[in-house]
Amino acid sequence: MTAPDDPGVPDDTLAAELALGVLDGEERAAALRRMLADPAFAREVAEWRERLDALAATVPAVDPGAEVERRILAGVGTSATARPARLASLAAWRWATALSTAAAAALLGLLVLRPAEVVRLPAPPAPAPLVAVIAPEGGEPFSALFDRSVGEVRLTGAVAVPRGRDAELWAIGADGVPRALGLLASGNARRVEVRGAAVVAGTTLAISIEPVGGSPGPTPSGPVVATGKLVIG
Repeated sequence: MTAPDDPGVPDDTLAAELALGVLDGEERAAALRRMLADPAFAREVAEWRERLDALAATVPAVDPGAEVERRILAGVGTSATARPARLASLAAWRWATALSTAAAAALLGLLVLRPAEVVRLPAPPAPAPLVAVIAPEGGEPFSALFDRSVGEVRLTGAVAVPRGRDAELWAIGADGVPRALGLLASGNARRVEVRGAAVVAGTTLAISIEPVGGSPGPTPSGPVVATGKLVIG
C-alpha cells in the first residue's frame, strides 16, 4: 500500500487505508503515530471509519451453506481430539467470509465516498462583442459596443440634446422595425441594458431626440440624429 510518509499520498487516501485496515508493519505504525501527532489527520481517519461502518452495516451476514460446512468438517477429521481444531477452522472460515464481504463493501465505500477528482475544463470563450461607429449629425463620431455576455450597450460619446428633451437609443433589425433600447438621459448616459430586443451583427443602432421620458409610441417620434451598424469586433 502507500507509505504514510510519502508526500505524494493525499491525507484522505492514507486515512482511508488506515480505516480499512490495509496498512501493516511500519506503514501502519507510522500512520498511527501520525494520528497521535496530527488532530486533523485523526479526524479524517475517524470520519472514514464512520462512513465504512455505516456501509458495512448495510451488508447482510453470509453463512456458509450446509454442504460447504460438511466438506470443511470432513476435511479436518472427526475425532474428539480434532473437534477444537474443526471448530476453530469453521470459525475462521466464517470470519474470513464476513471480513471479505466487509472489505468489499469498504473498498466500494472508498470509491463511492471519496470525493472524485475534479476535472476543470476551460471556460467557454465569451462571445465576441459587436461594435459600431455612431456618426451624429454635425458631431464627432464615437463608438458603441454591445457586450453580448451581459446584454449591455456601451457608448464612448454622446449627442447634443436640446433642453427639455431626451435622447433615446434604438435597435433596427433586418425587418426594419425600430425597437427601443433605453434612454440616454441628457445625452450623458453611456451604458444601456438591452432587454427584450434581439441585437445581432448587422443591427443598426440609432439615436433619436424625444420628449422627456422617451417616445410616446413604439417607434421614434422625433428626429434620428445618429446611426451606426453593429459588426463583430
